[in-house]
Amino acid sequence: MPLTPSKFPLGSVPASIRPYLELIRLDKPTGTILMFWPFGNSTWGLTMAAFSIRLPLKTYAIELLKCFIGAFILRSSACTVNDIFDRHVDAGVERTRNRPLPSGRISVFEATIFLFVQYTIGIIFFYFSLEKIAFAIYPLLKRYTHWPQAWLGFAMNFGLITAWTGTTRSLDLPLLLSSVTACWCWTMLYDTVYACQDIQDDVKMGVRSTAILFGNWIRPLLIGCGLTFLALLTIAGYLNQHGFVYFLFSVGGTGVHLVWQYLTVSLDTPKSCWTNFNRNGQLGWIIWAGLMADYLRSAGVIIQW
Repeated sequence: MPLTPSKFPLGSVPASIRPYLELIRLDKPTGTILMFWPFGNSTWGLTMAAFSIRLPLKTYAIELLKCFIGAFILRSSACTVNDIFDRHVDAGVERTRNRPLPSGRISVFEATIFLFVQYTIGIIFFYFSLEKIAFAIYPLLKRYTHWPQAWLGFAMNFGLITAWTGTTRSLDLPLLLSSVTACWCWTMLYDTVYACQDIQDDVKMGVRSTAILFGNWIRPLLIGCGLTFLALLTIAGYLNQHGFVYFLFSVGGTGVHLVWQYLTVSLDTPKSCWTNFNRNGQLGWIIWAGLMADYLRSAGVIIQW
């Protein structure tokens, strides 16, 4: 018998609706939070652009709300399409065998209809973007390459470019290249740790990942990604002419958080990997805090540093 979720919000809805909420991971908001920072319309990209052009606060608040809605819709549809493609693989992995599709609580047809409903909502309120296609490709790559995390890094962070160009109406290639590459390194870091949860089952099922590819060299990979992430955050801040508070919180705070993650994660323990993955959603607040403080200072809302 599949496990019956009891915690909020799954435990407070009818049993017939619950599998659909599980399909979009409503009870696991970290994925939405991770998308909220560099993806969708990109909270980080929007805040950097708002700082650069002194965007009015009211306009910024409206765009920020759009970022969250877009991140939620796109993350939900990404989870749905991932589970449709991975249903047979998920059935052979201990952590995922009770998901709605492999457990048989909903059919592939029902999940597909639900997916198109999500796409329709996204098109009505936003637009059909390349990111949707990118996320549809991601679960397929697990069968053919050990680098699906690299593709996810592109899919997760492309929104930073659209947020900057849509807000500033300009294309600053050095700034965008450094920012997107920084976020790509971050995605490589946290999704490799995420993949460590299922290494044994993934090997049996023929699923590939950077966690499997690097094996005993995972920690050097994490160090390399973390250091590059920090270096490029510093460069992006310099190029966008951010102030001291950005470098103190967004760069310095991120460095401290990454060291803490590295020292506390046990890559051989699935629960520890899951905890570390969730902490990266929290890390996003640190980077945004520095960006936001700089933006508010430039807008005259807080005193000059």
